[in-house]
Amino acid sequence: MFTRREFLAASSAVAFAAEARPQPGLRIGVMDGVLRLASQPGAASKARSLGLNGVQVTLGQTADKSHLLLEDAALQREWVQAARQAHVTLNATYIDMLHLNCLKQDPQAAEFVSRGIAATKAIGAPILMTVFFGKCELLSRADTDHALDAFRELAQEAARSKIVLGFENVLLADENLRAHDRISSPFFKLYYDVGNLTNMKGQKAAEEIRKLGRERICQFHFKDKGYLGEGKVDFTAILTAIRDIGFNGWANLETNSPSGDVAADTRRNLNYLQALMRK
Repeated sequence: MFTRREFLAASSAVAFAAEARPQPGLRIGVMDGVLRLASQPGAASKARSLGLNGVQVTLGQTADKSHLLLEDAALQREWVQAARQAHVTLNATYIDMLHLNCLKQDPQAAEFVSRGIAATKAIGAPILMTVFFGKCELLSRADTDHALDAFRELAQEAARSKIVLGFENVLLADENLRAHDRISSPFFKLYYDVGNLTNMKGQKAAEEIRKLGRERICQFHFKDKGYLGEGKVDFTAILTAIRDIGFNGWANLETNSPSGDVAADTRRNLNYLQALMRK
């Protein structure tokens, strides 16, 4: 027989476990930079106040570009505490250093990714998103293969830490399939940005999502050139494709703020997505 106190304690534990257990289907989070709080733990409570319960953390850079901000143990603890207090999931990190040190050609870039794996593990996030844009874009098969050579070793390190390396790029689906199959690791997956592939490459994102499939995609970025639903990105088709492949996980907003009111614009974009997801 339970005493009343034991019964309440057991009930609370069950409720907490149910809340903490990942829910099926698509969940919407946000990049800390969207909230203009890149690398700042205050992004957790801000996200929660806007109705979002997931945050992608920017690993950041020290002033002299020699280290990642999130290598700092005190800052790591602040993020963990902030997320716990806000009941927010730190669903991924983003290594912005790769805009400066290109993995396709710079040996130091792989070292930064290695440090990023450690920082990602320290804050309890499951995915480290790597990026290939601007001067670091993969413009040729040789560029891609050079990056994949680095990923082959990094994926082994990621596996030891149980961190998935998310490969975000503007390659088309067939080239991403080749990249994924070449690494052939459950700790190397594609990070699919629906806005980039639609607006920069003219692709039908829903078709690419179906082609890539659930097992190859670790997470999504949702954005367009303005408010969601008012640009070229077909979110109705994209959400249908995500549902059809049986994806369970996160899509993070990487939206801008046309009005300048970040909170209002983020709520507007979230409300738009939630309305589509209820259909």
